[in-house]
Amino acid sequence: MLWIKAFHIIAMVCWFAGIFYLPRLFVYHAMSEDQISKERFKIMERKLYRGIATPSMVITVILGLWLLSYNFSGYLAMGWMHAKLTMVVALIGYHFYCGHLLKVFKEDRNQRSHVFYRWLNEAPVLVLVGVVIMVVVRPF
Repeated sequence: MLWIKAFHIIAMVCWFAGIFYLPRLFVYHAMSEDQISKERFKIMERKLYRGIATPSMVITVILGLWLLSYNFSGYLAMGWMHAKLTMVVALIGYHFYCGHLLKVFKEDRNQRSHVFYRWLNEAPVLVLVGVVIMVVVRPF
């Protein structure tokens, strides 16, 4: 179980690295004005999303479910686990929303300013804080 937990944490760190950096790329992409830069950002965003963030998300979820399987009914009786899983589901939604934005940028249809993406970049920080507190402190 400890090996599964270790790799779950490693995958989660990689996933968060991807979803922290992808909206930052969107900030720079929204600010870019020349076509060469825009094309470069499209490549960087695609590689980050498909090559790092999404595989890390899948591995995180699979390993998390594996960890849950060790004591499924016990974990689901704990309030902190419900809160954590709710935040994980929200983070998965955020991940797929970033995938939608990736497509918007790919098709040159972005209408939002870099300020929007700066704010969007802060959302996963709140989830990370919440998840870590739920897992370490287990407040309820």
